[in-house]
Amino acid sequence: MGVPRRATALAVCAVAAATGLAACSKASSSGSVNSVSGAFGSVPAASGTAHAGTLTWAESPGTAPTWIFPVTPGANFSTGTINTFQYLMWRPLYWYGNGVHPVAVPAMSLADQPVYSNGDTTVTVHVKTNYRWSDGQPLTAKDALFYLDMVRAAVKESGANWGSYTPHVGIPDQVVSASAPNATTLVIHLNKAVNPAWFTANALYDIQPIPAHAWAKASATGPVLDFTNPANAKQIYDFLAKQSGSTGTYTTNPLWQVVDGPYRLTQFNNTTGAYTMAPNPKYGGPHSAIVPTLQAVPYTSDTAEFNAVLSHSIDLGYMPLNDVPQMGAVKAAGYHVFGYPGWGFAYANYNFVDKTGDFNNIIKQFYIRQALAHLENEPGYIKAFFHGAGGLAYGPIPSVPTSPYTPPNALKNPYPYSVATAASLLKAHGWNVVPGGASTCAKPGTGPGECGAGIPAGTKISFNVLYASDPVIFGEQVTAWASDAKKVGINITLQSGTFNHVITVANDPGSPKTFNDWAVAVYGGFVDPYYPTTLGIFSSRGSLNGGFYSDPQADKLIHASVTSDNPNAVKAEASYLTRIQPSLFQPNYDWITVWKTNVSGQPAAIESTTQYFLNPELMYLTK
Repeated sequence: MGVPRRATALAVCAVAAATGLAACSKASSSGSVNSVSGAFGSVPAASGTAHAGTLTWAESPGTAPTWIFPVTPGANFSTGTINTFQYLMWRPLYWYGNGVHPVAVPAMSLADQPVYSNGDTTVTVHVKTNYRWSDGQPLTAKDALFYLDMVRAAVKESGANWGSYTPHVGIPDQVVSASAPNATTLVIHLNKAVNPAWFTANALYDIQPIPAHAWAKASATGPVLDFTNPANAKQIYDFLAKQSGSTGTYTTNPLWQVVDGPYRLTQFNNTTGAYTMAPNPKYGGPHSAIVPTLQAVPYTSDTAEFNAVLSHSIDLGYMPLNDVPQMGAVKAAGYHVFGYPGWGFAYANYNFVDKTGDFNNIIKQFYIRQALAHLENEPGYIKAFFHGAGGLAYGPIPSVPTSPYTPPNALKNPYPYSVATAASLLKAHGWNVVPGGASTCAKPGTGPGECGAGIPAGTKISFNVLYASDPVIFGEQVTAWASDAKKVGINITLQSGTFNHVITVANDPGSPKTFNDWAVAVYGGFVDPYYPTTLGIFSSRGSLNGGFYSDPQADKLIHASVTSDNPNAVKAEASYLTRIQPSLFQPNYDWITVWKTNVSGQPAAIESTTQYFLNPELMYLTK
């Protein structure tokens, strides 16, 4: 999902951006998983004396940044472009993510907690006074307003111009007007009431103040324009977007040297994605006593990156899942190791409109989805396929990382692995169960003990699963699931393809020609927004609802998550979806970070790398 920020506008992402919960077994004799905290290994306390130097960081394959202007198009909307590149130079209005915990971090935010009034239709934001631009100018509310107007100009041309855009929801569409009455105050008037918890975490979070005094112009040598004039805003946006498209000029274009974050860009290779950043001495946020220079080193494969780790040639890197058994060699090479599940969910997505073999009518039956969930052996998958470095997950909100929105039924599997229970559910609803064969509907109808609406007598439960061939754990999990399904007479045909092929066929609600080509699709999952509503994913007309799930009760709960004044409305939404199983929620593996023993800093900074964030300003080199 793209970048790990908002499920409402997030593109699907591979399992590297899917997440997991508390892992449940030992990985090897030299590395362990804590089944209570979800941690793989541990992060030591800060120690040693800080020294100046360069911290080298491993860019995983395919994550090179491709856009520098913070109004980022959907085609460039990725963690590599935003979380570990743009955020180092231009900070969001509100910072979320305290180490592995998906919560607000006031000390790293550019503004105080927002104030809601007028029935939650007016939002007042007070910008802090300790942040300045690198050219010495103060960061003001006008810079936040400038970002809003740039977003409005961008999406007016095309919704694809901003990856966070969801029509009619959030910013900019719900904003009737916005103003900066003074240097520290931003006032936003909305067209209808919002849930403050949702709007703060999922809309205000998207605002990245940008330097109006340096960027509000329509040409390199032109004057600063009044960006609140829509005609001017269009010219300014077009100019900045064009400059951002010129990746070869990122370090020579003076625009991009005006930053408020902890770093400024000094080198950028637009072919390989390598880049170097120097500390910004005017950064007003928390930072270590001696902030290291950052050098991002791209790798073309996980194997190449892991070889760099084993040869001790990268300071901050990662350990691919299939290399977990080599934990001892990593530690012997002089590294600490820490892994943790990310914030979100992975799933096998059901297609509720696939008419092949009456699958659409079969999968609409709640007892069928219960039976399919009982056939998934999550603990077994984690042990066999994840080498213990993964976690259990039962719904759209995981139990780990810890969140105030985690519902109780996310903490214990509501449908534990049991082939016998799956068989009993089918028998109780009119199926003639033939283990190892083909179970058939023996009692058609909609009454008690019958198969359900639209399922004729003799119907078989037979369907295909289209899955991405990389990473290999996708295929391993669905192969095991299909094997257990066969034990109750459910026949699953497995079909693999590239990630791009799978999402083209199975994640495009606008392509009816493929509706009957797939029953279940596996391509990863979504990173949850910090207020984790599934608006857009499991809402009936959601732009990311590739399986066409439609449930009035789910729609009602999702609507309440966005518009009610109940900060815990999303917990009710997640509880319902965990129980009703609109998809098969899968276990998730840990992202495992490794770092040299001479790299230290705030433990939260190391932990946050497992959540696809990079905070080298909170780290330092000890020698």
